Amino acid sequence: MQHTHDAIVHDHEHAHMVHYLRHGTQWEHMASTHSHDHNHPPVEHDHDPHVNAEAEHMRQAHTHDHAHPAKS
Repeated sequence: MQHTHDAIVHDHEHAHMVHYLRHGTQWEHMASTHSHDHNHPPVEHDHDPHVNAEAEHMRQAHTHDHAHPAKS
């Protein structure tokens, strides 16, 4: 099924594990989250038809430039 997706900008939350120096003596892992805009350029591709497009999209990988999240 050949088709095209238009360019789109959206936001979503990202989770990160960060290192935190507690009281200057012991490093610990701490969860951190943030949200910002991301863009997806237009793309033309071919794949099998979706059964549930929204649920299947959530499992797809995306590549973003986190230094320029709204321009990658």
